[in-house]
Amino acid sequence: MPRVIKSKYAVLGILSLGPMSGYEIKKTIEGSLGNFWSESYGQIYPILRSLVAEGLATSRTEEQTGRPNRHVYTLTDTGRGTLVQWLAEPVEYDVGRVEILLKLFFGWQLPVEDSLTKLREFRTVYEGLGSKYEGIEQWLKSTQAGHPGLPYWLATVSYGQHLSRALLAWCDETASILGAIEGDQGHPAEVATPGRKNNGRDD
Repeated sequence: MPRVIKSKYAVLGILSLGPMSGYEIKKTIEGSLGNFWSESYGQIYPILRSLVAEGLATSRTEEQTGRPNRHVYTLTDTGRGTLVQWLAEPVEYDVGRVEILLKLFFGWQLPVEDSLTKLREFRTVYEGLGSKYEGIEQWLKSTQAGHPGLPYWLATVSYGQHLSRALLAWCDETASILGAIEGDQGHPAEVATPGRKNNGRDD
């Protein structure tokens, strides 16, 4: 399923929390889904117009003194049913893009220290995220106790915590391996490429 279609369900999910303006939807996504999902205003507003056209949401305009009018969107029963139907579907596997892995894959063409520097920077990011997730966990437990969504929200935080710990271990392991590399740092005459057989000719 294309990302733009999944974005539709992300917005439906946010509206299931209550009526919101486009601005509030963006801020709620940043504050609740931001560690694993993001949407721009350029994506949110066309989706909201589409949801209204499809009868999945309604829109009302609230006048504000000295400020632009506020457009508030509310999930309809049809919209909630559409969201629930999508939630019940199997999860699609998404390969995604991990830049540090792409650069490491071709990193043999640079001095080892370049890759080690990238690993240190990457590690610093996930050390910070680990602390951030701990703070989110404590905030949720203290402010959302009794909410039926709490165990589910904590599960997403736990995912981030486990991922951070695993990536920190991976950084240390990879740094140890690269740090042990010795010898010539020039370009080797012939390099075996994973996933490709050497048939003695260039295709």
